[in-house]
Amino acid sequence: MSSTVDINDAIFCSAHLKEVCGDCDYDGREENDGFYGFDHIDRNPISPPAVTQDNDGVYQCKKHGASTCNQCFGWKKQIAKARAAA
Repeated sequence: MSSTVDINDAIFCSAHLKEVCGDCDYDGREENDGFYGFDHIDRNPISPPAVTQDNDGVYQCKKHGASTCNQCFGWKKQIAKARAAA
């Protein structure tokens, strides 16, 4: 299993910042679905917007410079949309 990073309570592979990464053989959909109260289904993966890291190594959105930006990191809403489209 590859190493992972937490971006505002969602998990992605650390090398490519993908929820599902073929290069890393990583699939974080089940973990992210469970964290947000969903049963796991086969859905398209979510992906973070452009991000940077602050001096403490915490990921933040590039657009607003915030690590807890609900506008850019609205994971529950993105997962719900992906589930509806599945």
